[in-house]
Amino acid sequence: MNNNHDYHSNGLLFDLIIAILFIVMLVIYIGTAIASSNRNRLRKWPLHRYVFWVIGLLCAAVSVVGPLANHAHVDFKAHMIGHLLLGMLAPLLLALAAPMTLLLRTLKVPAARRLSRLLKSYPVRILNHPIIASILNIGGLWILYTTDLYILMQQNIFLHLVVHLHVFLAGYLFTVSMIYIDPIPHRFSFIYRSVVLVIALAGHSILSKHIYAEPPNGVSTAQAESGGMLMYYGGDAIDIILITILCLQWFRATRPRPPLAMSTRV
Repeated sequence: MNNNHDYHSNGLLFDLIIAILFIVMLVIYIGTAIASSNRNRLRKWPLHRYVFWVIGLLCAAVSVVGPLANHAHVDFKAHMIGHLLLGMLAPLLLALAAPMTLLLRTLKVPAARRLSRLLKSYPVRILNHPIIASILNIGGLWILYTTDLYILMQQNIFLHLVVHLHVFLAGYLFTVSMIYIDPIPHRFSFIYRSVVLVIALAGHSILSKHIYAEPPNGVSTAQAESGGMLMYYGGDAIDIILITILCLQWFRATRPRPPLAMSTRV
């Protein structure tokens, strides 16, 4: 009983800290974008990037703070909604907001060069590799739902925070390794990324079916079935968006360029 009381007391503190963190991230992005637009009036930061960032942060926030996050402790379906928001939709929206591009536009030249060197570094190249990002993302989910980790994180606030942080960061790395919105020094071909993406999505779908058939520890059969179906169909809906963006980028990069028209006027 005391452990449960301590968990919820610590949980309230973490909720407050996380809520403040989200607000800070929102203010920093909007303030930076406005400053960048004022500095370069001919290339104002696009409005849709603001929208992506705001909605992406909201998706991440409601999955870890508030009624949905609290209900996820006792309802696996609510937990799965949080997973889809935090690990899939929020990373996609935040990636589309192009935060690294905004940062490079805003920083002074020496700082921007240091950041560029960091992006070109070997550790970043490894983390941004489509296969490594897929293993961190899909592999992490397999570990979460096929071991005791899921039930353990419900009992330990620190472990709960670590797992959710991993789900978000792994989802973001996976997204930016498949679709290139920000500058990426280490690029892979569209064919390579497409093959890895198909395999990763298959791993996600198989996991959802496994959850349906073999409920995680501490999850009832009925909740596992509803959660597994939600993971399968909800994940497919978000994956379709990711696939569409990748195919659109592929089309734009490979479509024939019309030859320059020669004037026939005298």
